Amino acid sequence: MLRGVWKLLFFLNGGEAVFLETDVTCREDLAKLTASAVERFGRLDVMINNAGISQLYKMEELDVEGWEQMIDVNLKGTLYGIAAALPIFKGQGSGHIINVISTAGISIVPTMGVYAGTKNAVRTISEALRQESQGRWRVTGISPGYVATEFASNIKNEEVRNTIQQNADKMAIPAEAVARAIAYFIKQPDNVDVGDMVIRPSVQG
Repeated sequence: MLRGVWKLLFFLNGGEAVFLETDVTCREDLAKLTASAVERFGRLDVMINNAGISQLYKMEELDVEGWEQMIDVNLKGTLYGIAAALPIFKGQGSGHIINVISTAGISIVPTMGVYAGTKNAVRTISEALRQESQGRWRVTGISPGYVATEFASNIKNEEVRNTIQQNADKMAIPAEAVARAIAYFIKQPDNVDVGDMVIRPSVQG
């Protein structure tokens, strides 16, 4: 089974970075990840829930295994990341959750029902978490469109995979564009919370 594997970088002003290879479907892995940040740097300022997987079939094709993969990685993986970060944020009195969602949850099309469903669940969770924080931590959702990554390579449906890859080859924005947007969120003053943002190629429909 494909599993969500995530390498999360922790940056300091001096440019130091470390990473752990993390399976986001394993709650214990996420707890170790956040604990390692605190152990190494003394605190955890930002948690970025970025791992995602997409299996795209019409609902009637009953790709139940694919549904379960997307729920495990996209939804439960995000929840595990939140669960690992919130106790630290509560203790510190501050923190920032950034959830990477998708434009697929904004424009619903055939074959993307379950994938979009998991992403819209994250969108709903993000907004509830933001309201519940009452200023104790910030919450941001970012919905990328086509981005130049290896994301499409894990799609089992060959026809859909090829179409998405062709579209990506024509218009995808670099991953650095998303990273810059995330950096913008983080750099805002503590009393400024960017709640939701869409970032996509200017030619994407």
